[in-house]
Amino acid sequence: MYAFELQRASSVADAARHAAAGARPLAGGQTLLAAMKLRIAQPDALVDLSGVRELSGISRQGATVRIGAMTRHAEVAASAEVRGAIPALADLAAHIGDRQVRAMGTLGGSVANDDPAACYPAAVLALGATVHTNSRAVAADEFFLGLFTTALQDGELITAIDFPVPRRAAYMKFRQPASRFALIGVFVAQRDDGVRVAVTGGGNGVFRHAGLEKALGASFTPQAAAGVRIDASELATDLHATAEYRANLIGVMAQRAVAKALGS
Repeated sequence: MYAFELQRASSVADAARHAAAGARPLAGGQTLLAAMKLRIAQPDALVDLSGVRELSGISRQGATVRIGAMTRHAEVAASAEVRGAIPALADLAAHIGDRQVRAMGTLGGSVANDDPAACYPAAVLALGATVHTNSRAVAADEFFLGLFTTALQDGELITAIDFPVPRRAAYMKFRQPASRFALIGVFVAQRDDGVRVAVTGGGNGVFRHAGLEKALGASFTPQAAAGVRIDASELATDLHATAEYRANLIGVMAQRAVAKALGS
């Protein structure tokens, strides 16, 4: 690594002050520290958020589950509140990376990083969650802006995310064997106001799929998902898969997610 200064925040206000001064927030460090070791990233200063207790925790508030930004993946996976209200979210967290990643990685860090193959952004978008920061609340549809890009401004920190409890939901992903990131992941959520479907792993950032949403809104069945044509033109081709292969995976994972949500 290049030399850097490490600051430890004790409160959200303290962390925001350091971030506003140019320090890079350090949550679980699963992406940032690896990039620093490879000298891809070279921040002059980091502000460690692990000591900010108000950023962690899970609570049920009526029809919403609130999860603090520094809550670890393993905590989400094991939470009785999450498993009871949104089992699809607990299941998603339980299959992120490996045990070490789940022990260290955080919800807020994953969402703020917005890796194009990360799992959490698909859950946030499909469930229509609200991202709370130290200064405002941002709807999921307005938060993700593209590849590694979000609506977060300089010095702004995610503090918690509110997940509405759906009628049914499920997440299915086809894992890249080495990294365990999603080659394609599809999160399907049936809500009182319709169906939302979010896709991750396509290469250009998480996105909603209007065709699948329309078909599943009319008939929430695997057969309805199977009838949707998936356009490959905006998907990525790389050493892991072609755009056409990814398009096929979206259809297959959507069908499996619906079947899982229905308990079949």
